[in-house]
Amino acid sequence: MGHSVCNSGYVFQRLGHALMVFALLGAIGAHWLLLQSVAWTSMLADNLRTSSLTEAVQRTFDGRHPCALCQQIAAGKKSEKRTEFPLTLQKFEFVNATTRFVFAAPADFYLLPQAYPSAESVSRTPPTPPPRLALG
Repeated sequence: MGHSVCNSGYVFQRLGHALMVFALLGAIGAHWLLLQSVAWTSMLADNLRTSSLTEAVQRTFDGRHPCALCQQIAAGKKSEKRTEFPLTLQKFEFVNATTRFVFAAPADFYLLPQAYPSAESVSRTPPTPPPRLALG
């Protein structure tokens, strides 16, 4: 039987990979790049309605004429808190404490019956010789 796309293990594996990619892209800030690309594209389209290509490109990317989406993206980047973990070295102090381990036997002990037959009850050779593949 061939590999089926409807196989639930395959689907869950692909879904897991997709979620991992989205999580990694979010962790490195790729969502801001995606939003900024959308903002630049819409700005360029708006600027092309009123000016030439070179003027529209210059006005879009000069940074002096941000659109509302660009301003929201900049505010979002600033408000996004980066967690800094300062490295502080501390001296470890070990207390000289003696711990006593006490092992106690259980009060009741039951010997359970074997769940599987012993290895001696299984014969080592098959009752008939194994079939041979006929070639030709």
